[in-house]
Formats: sequence, C-alpha cells, structure tokens
Amino acid sequence: MSNETNRRDFLGYTFAAVAAVGGAASLVGMKQVWDPLPSVLAGGFTTIDLSALKAGQPETFTWRGKPIFVLKKTAEMEDNKRDLVIGDDKFTVAIGLCTHLGCIPAWKKTQWKCACHGGEFNASGEQIFGPPPRPLDLPPFSVKGTSIVLGEEGPEYQKIAAAMMA
Repeated sequence: MSNETNRRDFLGYTFAAVAAVGGAASLVGMKQVWDPLPSVLAGGFTTIDLSALKAGQPETFTWRGKPIFVLKKTAEMEDNKRDLVIGDDKFTVAIGLCTHLGCIPAWKKTQWKCACHGGEFNASGEQIFGPPPRPLDLPPFSVKGTSIVLGEEGPEYQKIAAAMMA
C-alpha cells in the first residue's frame, strides 16, 4: 500500500472490484438464461415448398404449434388483395385458427367452416358469415423461389399486410 492509501480505503477498493466482477458475471449469466435455446430458434422458421401443392386442395402445416393453411387457388377462385402471387399461381396463406374463439376451421369444397359457432371464411381467408370479427390472420413469411419461409417478414408479406390494413 502507498503512504496515501490506508487500510480502510484498500478494503473499499477491493470490495468494489469484487462486486464489479460479480455483477458482470451475473449479467452474463442472466443474458444466457434470457436468450432462447437454439432448438427454439430453429423451430421458429418453417419452409414450405409451394410447387408440390395441388390447386383447390388446401394443405395444413404446423408453425410454432399453430396450423397454417396454404391453398393454391384455382382459376375459378376470385382474386383478392390477400393473395400471394408467385409466377402464374396464386396462393392463400393463413393461420388456421378462427378469429372468433380460436377453433380450427375445416375446408368444405370452396371455403373454411368453423364448426364451433358457424363462422365461414372464403378461399382467401376473409370472413363471410358468422361471428368471426376479422379474416384469418396472416403469418409472417418470406418467399424464396417457389418456397415460403414462415417466421420471416419478407417484402411480399409486408405488401399483403399493408393491403389488408388499407
């Protein structure tokens, strides 16, 4: 110790240094606990190949534990601002939960019907009958060639979401 530093000052500096190191170690530990696990991050993205879909027959996929409806529209189905256009094909992509109470609607010929309270959604996912307050929700997605990646917000998603808000 120097002549200007007494024992009490030395113990104060030592305590401050130990507390700073302990605080930094605690922050590192808390960050590791708060960060999602790699398995959770990997589960946040789902790739769907749209080229394998048949027109007029919706397929159901799972993303983050939710059903996702993907329908390749036929030429007879009406165009909509919610349509995802890739080449000459038009698709409907929607979270398959009724916006009334969260039931899973079933596809019946040309529309989704919710058996719980009679809600109906057209081929574009818009409510056409019953108590649902809004269309089927749109999951975030990006387009990569003829595939979509659920969980990423690409320009196509942003365009459709903006059209739905207008």
